Amino acid sequence: MESMLISGWPEDVAAQALSKMANPDGFPAPQVKDKTHITIDGHTMKVVATLKHPKVVVFGNFLTPQECEALCEEATPRLERSQVVTPDTGGSQVNEARTSMGMFFGRGESELISRIEQRIATVVSWPVERGEGLQILKYTSGAEYKPHFDYFDPSNSGTKHILQRGGQRVGTLVIYLREPDGGGATTFPDVGFEVAALQGNAVFFGYDTPHKSTGSLHGGAPVVAGEKWVATKWLRQRTFI
Repeated sequence: MESMLISGWPEDVAAQALSKMANPDGFPAPQVKDKTHITIDGHTMKVVATLKHPKVVVFGNFLTPQECEALCEEATPRLERSQVVTPDTGGSQVNEARTSMGMFFGRGESELISRIEQRIATVVSWPVERGEGLQILKYTSGAEYKPHFDYFDPSNSGTKHILQRGGQRVGTLVIYLREPDGGGATTFPDVGFEVAALQGNAVFFGYDTPHKSTGSLHGGAPVVAGEKWVATKWLRQRTFI
């Protein structure tokens, strides 16, 4: 990127060119063109909305109410204050930008987790092993996650260490498990788009290069009333270990 910019390439054009070389295996992407419904193993979900830039797909009924509640119940005993990645070391720490409680399930930890992970993999056309463990987050009234990117910034010294576990993040799926009484939308501030946190619905967004040109800046708006619970699946370039 640095060499291209020095040579006079516009930054957004350079980022797009690099993205085409970044991952020979392609990128996760729901195949939803001209579709209103998708059925997987007898479960039918709706295609609610799509955006081309950023690459966003909103699904209705991604999980059933029973699956949502089961995830919350299994996660509750293990909830702790959520952390964010430390740029300099690749570790993690508590940060005021993220005020939720959370935990991670191990990949394939239970029958429920395996079933949901396989559904995700089928929908986004990406192998289960290239996903991080499912993370459950609980946001109480006033809790939020300020706008951020999910990819790991290549300019940070700790990124090299993080990428050893499976390469860059290339896509995110957020599933809403319990909807708040107010607030809590997933926001994409660069394009003025918001996704309401409705139980069972989900939003996928992809980013084929670790650069702001993907338009994937997003955040979790403050919960105004009640609680918001979500499950997040981050997708990696390669097998996540």
